[in-house]
Amino acid sequence: MNAADLLDGLDAEQRMVAESLRGPVRVLAGAGTGKTRAITHRIAYGVATGVYTESKVMAITFTTRAASELRGRLRRLGAGGVASRTFHAAALSQLAFFWPQVVGGTMPRILEGKARVLGQAAESLRIRVDTATLRDVAAEVEWRKISCLSLDEYAKAARPVPAALDPAKVLDLQRVYEELKDARRQLDFEDVLLACAGMIDSEPRVAEQVREQYRYFTVDEYQDVSPLQQRLLDLWLGDRQELCVVGDASQTIYSFTGATPDFLLGFPRRYPNATLVQLERNYRSTPAIVDTGNRLMRDRPGALNLVASRAAEAHPSPTIDAHRSDAAEAREVASRIADLLESGVRPQDIAVLYRINAQSGLIGTALDDARIAFQVRGGSRFFDLAEIKQAIMMLKGATIVKTDEALFKTVSDVLRSLGWTQDPPDTGGAVRARWESLNALMLLAEEQPPGAGLDEFVAELVERSSSQHEPTMPAVTLATLHSAKGLEWEVVFVVGVQEGLLPIGYAASQEAIDEERRLLYVGITRARTRLHLSWSASNGQRPGANTASRFLADLVH
Repeated sequence: MNAADLLDGLDAEQRMVAESLRGPVRVLAGAGTGKTRAITHRIAYGVATGVYTESKVMAITFTTRAASELRGRLRRLGAGGVASRTFHAAALSQLAFFWPQVVGGTMPRILEGKARVLGQAAESLRIRVDTATLRDVAAEVEWRKISCLSLDEYAKAARPVPAALDPAKVLDLQRVYEELKDARRQLDFEDVLLACAGMIDSEPRVAEQVREQYRYFTVDEYQDVSPLQQRLLDLWLGDRQELCVVGDASQTIYSFTGATPDFLLGFPRRYPNATLVQLERNYRSTPAIVDTGNRLMRDRPGALNLVASRAAEAHPSPTIDAHRSDAAEAREVASRIADLLESGVRPQDIAVLYRINAQSGLIGTALDDARIAFQVRGGSRFFDLAEIKQAIMMLKGATIVKTDEALFKTVSDVLRSLGWTQDPPDTGGAVRARWESLNALMLLAEEQPPGAGLDEFVAELVERSSSQHEPTMPAVTLATLHSAKGLEWEVVFVVGVQEGLLPIGYAASQEAIDEERRLLYVGITRARTRLHLSWSASNGQRPGANTASRFLADLVH
């Protein structure tokens, strides 16, 4: 694409982003305002105009899937040579390259999780802990490291500790955990960032090479950056200011991982010469849904007042419903979904969102009873499913035997050997879930361009697997509000909008309550045309024990 074409179709604010090629630049981008479009066109426009050399540009985001999406968009815009990575992936790549030069030998092994080593630390200290407590201590290890605190500094922070332990034991567990890890030449997830930052900070030649490699940085979802990630970003930049950051303070929902919107909101103080742009035109949702989100976040720090770009069509207004019990709520949601499917809405355009994973059980049972296919986001990853691994292995094997058969026929034969049929089974549960998974592979094969061969199809599956780019399943999505961030559906049900769940019962401080409010905002802004909020008066044990969430009062005119 030529440079002028890259600006076509952008609104005035998006175009300002795209044309602001030299940093520092801060973009406050509300939900559904086209932020990804703006930043990818900015990068591509910079490459097309010769301002950027694409190999010198680094686009940073927070998930592998988001990084993959950015790469795909940039490739289609003619900037396929731009690096798009997560903080962790970028740091790991640099660490692996420089470790043999700086430290010598091979890089230490990366731990898949902390629980096992923490369990061994507890055993050596003769401290009895259960699995839940180990998870809590692991979270404290992560918080300490992403906050860039030493063990002594962590001790002075007076953090709340798991009920089964006292502060001294939590500190001892962390100390022995680090000793065990060091003795075994192991690094955990946060160590990768710490070690990379330490290497750049202490080795001038490493810093020089890194800064020569990448000169222009774009950071998406900047409200989620932690102090450790900011430190690494500062080291990548050095004394330069070629930085574009994009974020929305109203979508800060990961404070428990150390994320803070302070870096986003404080950007103008740090860079007084920064170009500041706000994207407030929402292209995703109906005016009524946009208004609902605005009312929830009115007068909150950093909140944008979004304006709906869609016409006020004959879409239903958002609803708020009360139910006598959690089970009744689940059945009503399933009934409404059945009606939507009957009216022609695709199952993949519907989502049911909730605060905690435990809420998915009743919803899943109600959908099963109604013979409605669903997938739980955040459950088993598609490419980790046994039937999908087996199918891909067999498809790889089929590439060895060269045939003249069409791709559809080859894939169909392989999947039929694994139990796939053209028509779905009448039963629900695991049998239907397996069929849906295999059928998703069949649908991917059908979507291949004319003339595509098995080799190309298998290569695409391998690339999708590595980037966690899962196929769209013809099924209703069940997801926690946290895992729904960055996604959107035509119809969204948010269930359990009641005290104890939203806000969650352990949210005691005002800061924690504010985060719960932002979490509900994320759920609301996932919906394009229909939004249904609901709560139940009973969880089945104490009738009438639950009350509607305090947040709902702000949504009623």
